[in-house]
Amino acid sequence: MTLPPETDLPLNIVRHETAGEQAPRRRLRFHMRYLLVLLIPVFMFSGGVIGMYYQPTALQKFYALTGLQPGGGSATPIALPPDMEMPKEMAATMQVTDVVGLARLMPRGDVSIVAPPYGAGDARIAEVLVEIGDRVEKGAVVARLDNQAQLESAVLLARANVAVREAALVQTKTSVQNSRDEARAALEQARSSRTEAAAERERGKALFERGVITQASLDSLAAAERQADLAVEKAEATLSRFTGQDTDMQPDVIVAARNLDAARADLARAEQDLIRSAVLAPISGVVLDSMANAGERPPNDGIMQIGDIDHMMAEVEVYQDRIANVGIGQPVELAAVAIGQTLQGRVKSIGLTVGRQGLLSDDTAANTDARVIKVMVELDEVSSKVAARYTNLEVIARIDTRTAATAAKSNP
Repeated sequence: MTLPPETDLPLNIVRHETAGEQAPRRRLRFHMRYLLVLLIPVFMFSGGVIGMYYQPTALQKFYALTGLQPGGGSATPIALPPDMEMPKEMAATMQVTDVVGLARLMPRGDVSIVAPPYGAGDARIAEVLVEIGDRVEKGAVVARLDNQAQLESAVLLARANVAVREAALVQTKTSVQNSRDEARAALEQARSSRTEAAAERERGKALFERGVITQASLDSLAAAERQADLAVEKAEATLSRFTGQDTDMQPDVIVAARNLDAARADLARAEQDLIRSAVLAPISGVVLDSMANAGERPPNDGIMQIGDIDHMMAEVEVYQDRIANVGIGQPVELAAVAIGQTLQGRVKSIGLTVGRQGLLSDDTAANTDARVIKVMVELDEVSSKVAARYTNLEVIARIDTRTAATAAKSNP
């Protein structure tokens, strides 16, 4: 049927999809649902790993409330770095109350760095007198610098100057003694001359009264007596320059003695400078490493390392939230793959400051901002002998905190 041209027709066209067009869209919705189902376990697993790794406050409170320990159900607790594997023997005896941390083996008092003496300047190493593994005593010469000959010449010159000053002091003392003796003799002579002059004047006076001599002769005798009196005064003044009877207290002797003291001080300084040409061992122990050779300038990190490996210790880093369970005297077990056996020791001291973690694993995602407290562990005699060859070796330390109360009572 034909409609008239003026009749209005609907402009909206309804398009009905065929069965072939609906199938891809339904298949797409089907795949999205299954993908979401697969992603849910992935998200849950990732959240669990992150939560166990960083342990937020809520998770920590949950473990504290339930008494569970992260990783307690596995052979290797998750608190350990990925590159550190706990030995089976240690894992088998692991207790919930134990505190585990990374540690390093070290000699008692740690490794001592042997540096060149203060004031060595640009001196080079002339010779190294010890090798790795040699045992040295405190104060022993382990190396010499090339400024030794120059400093020895300075010592010889200072000694010669001291000898000259000593001779000058002896000479001054002798001169002062002789001068004082001469002044004393001159005074006696002047006094004798004055006595004689006084006697002559008395005889002249008697002769003048009898008219034997003239007035001029009498005046001459009086003048001679006056000159004798002046000579005595002069001799007394000369002798008074030597104060007291002690020669060492004379001014000239004091000056000479001070010059000798100055020369001896120069000698002592030269001898101290000579000591600086020798590198001395700061402690008694074994040479662990040598970082310089003859002819080289002493490096900034020292010439060699010395440690008392007869008494080995371990420095354990304990997380700040576990340090309250650690006490002095608690038994400690240490283990590492390199040793092949466990070491035994006891807590010697607990640090007083909280610092950043220094012993880190190779894991790039490790928590490098962890706050730890250093605990020093003293190894027993048998373990110390085993650990003597492994200074700075990284080990796993397990502290048995069950004896915390006993340790605290015995170490108030």
